[in-house]
Amino acid sequence: MTRKKVITLLFASLCLSAGLVLGGCAKENTKIDEGMAAVEKLDYNAALPLFEQAIVEKEDMELAYRGQGLCYLGLTDYGQAIESFQKALSNAGMFVTETEIDINYYLAMAYYKSGDKSSALETLNAIAGMREKQEEVYLLRGMVRMESGDYENAVADLDSALGKSKGDTAMAIRIYQVYADNGHTEEGKSYLSSALKNHLGSMDDYEKGTVYYYMEDYENAKSFLEKAKSDGKNTDTETILMLGKTYEQLGDSNYAASIYKQYIEEQGAKPAIYNQLGLCKLEAGEYEEALNAFNSGLAMEENNEYIQQLRFNQIVAYEYLGDFEKASALMNGYLESYPDDAAAVREYEFLKTR
Repeated sequence: MTRKKVITLLFASLCLSAGLVLGGCAKENTKIDEGMAAVEKLDYNAALPLFEQAIVEKEDMELAYRGQGLCYLGLTDYGQAIESFQKALSNAGMFVTETEIDINYYLAMAYYKSGDKSSALETLNAIAGMREKQEEVYLLRGMVRMESGDYENAVADLDSALGKSKGDTAMAIRIYQVYADNGHTEEGKSYLSSALKNHLGSMDDYEKGTVYYYMEDYENAKSFLEKAKSDGKNTDTETILMLGKTYEQLGDSNYAASIYKQYIEEQGAKPAIYNQLGLCKLEAGEYEEALNAFNSGLAMEENNEYIQQLRFNQIVAYEYLGDFEKASALMNGYLESYPDDAAAVREYEFLKTR
């Protein structure tokens, strides 16, 4: 990897925002219900023991293992997530229902996150077309195929995902990111251009600003994101992140950092904000401040979906500070947790030479 490359989040949130999480609990006032309520709040550490208790008490075992799998997925323990989802399916009935399709989707996501693209693709192939919309299934399969070099079929899947979402702007942005992350940025921009042409009137200011940001029209992005912020969305983490990143692209890292710090002071600490503040400080060459930001984000263990990004970026900060011994030790621990991170493996090889 290049010396300035750092991990950024592919999506604004984990797949648990896909709208598939909360269905299926038939009973009321059970540990499963309580666990799913905690999952909805992204409080996986609180949810996990509730599902474990539901398993011990032999509530609906399929749903209990499903919930357990969602927790492990949210906690980035993909091996345990795979095991839980497989147990959920082993407790399913003899007829395939929406619940089994849903579990298979999350199983495929866990395979994908663990680096097992072959198993992810096999699982997605089994459920694709089994219900009417399934834009998330086609998006994920498109991602897997794109990363596996199957460009033609990936494009077909991504186009299907957009069509099934009825041209949703958020979906167009996510599809652009798949293209961009795989070296096809210009092709991905065609989805953004189409969104601006066909859906501009129905977009809110945040969506407009985000589309313009990825189109690299940072002045328009700034204008619309400032509007989103002033229209009462200043408590929206994603709006602040996009606005700050826009100022970074415009060369005003100091003002971007001030936006992140103001958010932390007024709205409370968020791992996502600390992560971006750290990245901003890295680019500015303020490595101690970058490290402090990453460490502050890592200290927020509860509901922290940015742990992997923060841990990697923390290592990068130590590298820039010249503390290669510390960076190497941390990378060793990182790879124990995320052994399939190819970029980290290459970085570890570099660190061992220092």
